[in-house]
Amino acid sequence: MAEVNNAGIGFEDKIWKAADLLRGNVDASEYKSVVLGLIFLKYISDRFETRYKELLDEGQGFEEDRDEYTSESVFYVPVDSRWEIIASKARTAEIGIAIDDAMRHIEKENIKLKGILPKNFSRPELDKRRLGDVVDLFTNFRMHTKDESKDVLGRVYEYCLSKFAEAEGKLAGEFYTPACIVRTLVEILQPLSGRVYDPCCGSGGMFVQSAKFIESHSANINNISVYGQDSNPTTWKMAMMNLAIRGIEADLGKFNADTFYADSHPNLKADYVLANPPFNLSDWGGDKLSSDIRWKYGLPPNGNANYAWIQHIIHHLSENGKAGIVLANGSLSTQTSGEGTIRRNMIEADIVEGIIAMPSQLFYTTGIPVSIWILNKNKTQKGKTLFLDARNLGTMRTRKLRELTNEDIFKLSTSFDAFQNGTLIEEKGFSSIATLSDITKQDYILTPGRYVGIEDQAEDLEPFEEKMERLSSDLSNLFNQSHELEAKIREELEKIGYDVE
Repeated sequence: MAEVNNAGIGFEDKIWKAADLLRGNVDASEYKSVVLGLIFLKYISDRFETRYKELLDEGQGFEEDRDEYTSESVFYVPVDSRWEIIASKARTAEIGIAIDDAMRHIEKENIKLKGILPKNFSRPELDKRRLGDVVDLFTNFRMHTKDESKDVLGRVYEYCLSKFAEAEGKLAGEFYTPACIVRTLVEILQPLSGRVYDPCCGSGGMFVQSAKFIESHSANINNISVYGQDSNPTTWKMAMMNLAIRGIEADLGKFNADTFYADSHPNLKADYVLANPPFNLSDWGGDKLSSDIRWKYGLPPNGNANYAWIQHIIHHLSENGKAGIVLANGSLSTQTSGEGTIRRNMIEADIVEGIIAMPSQLFYTTGIPVSIWILNKNKTQKGKTLFLDARNLGTMRTRKLRELTNEDIFKLSTSFDAFQNGTLIEEKGFSSIATLSDITKQDYILTPGRYVGIEDQAEDLEPFEEKMERLSSDLSNLFNQSHELEAKIREELEKIGYDVE
């Protein structure tokens, strides 16, 4: 069976189950903040302790020198905020106050974390006995070792984000894009160097996967510059923590802000944009931005922000910039409110490099079908667009959730590589290369199914008479089993006094 990306979860699940003790009556969004904040605190405490012991072994007396930590990209943890102090108060009523104070002191000592860490552990709604239980459990888990390859915090943080997304359903769209979708974007765009931007960054998953891609290719994370923003204050703080624990330097703006009305990076020209904007966002205030410079291909309608997101992203691309955007499928074919005209103008400008129709059930948040748009300001294959129909890919991880396997992602990314290299062999029902003329004949509709066709079915060589005989025999056997089961059920019911006519 194909490997699924979340396979092998063990330690992460233990952490989640421990943190889940805190659920109680706490609001879901606040509960998420509490759990992720506590994981973050334990991690930076463990990392500080690792460095502290190194300095202690050196015997130079520098173990309390703040610069000895910051120079190694380690957050300095003041004495009264270290985990052993917090652990010693786990069984007291003051545990919430102790954690809040620790967060404040750590922010004071580390300017990058100012205003980021949660400080809501002392409020009455949070059960202090359960909080103490979780602190005790975390005390027995070490989230950082001297060997960075054994660093598990990133996996724990990402795993807990996915579990929160699963628990919160539709609300999860504000902070989480499934990792397999992000990986697909990253593997296609290959952001090894340059400026990487996400205008609706959620918890920062696009940046994390970009960093993993760079690491897997033995490149230097310092070769990319990360930019982003998000309008939700809680989500923005989650992203800041998520990137901080991985040592990713990022400019997410000075605070959370609406991308359309308060662009944190108005002069940015990015080499790569990866984005999963809110699907079909209505009443986004487009009527107040009718003369905005970003609407190069046409004025997006006030009732749907899909083409506002697309044009905002294109506006921020460099001359050779590429973008991968997750959008609802309606954006591929809509003709209402000028959207068809905008799409036509983009296609004629030769900026749409590829479209992927994605499988259903990939999101916790929605069941609507989605697609990935790949845009390129300087396409290798001029005048051509690649269409991939991936609706049959993926493996069901649960009854409701599908996930792309590593093999699926590889198939999609290598198809793009081959297309760009001019070596792609089209596969009926899966891939097709269309010219501008082809797309024009389809009235500028970009639904992949219109271009890839239907997969050839394997020829049925079994003679009709033999097939009918076999199927009739199978059906007769099923009828016999049904009668036997019916008799058995009647017999069992009679034993307890029920006579079924």
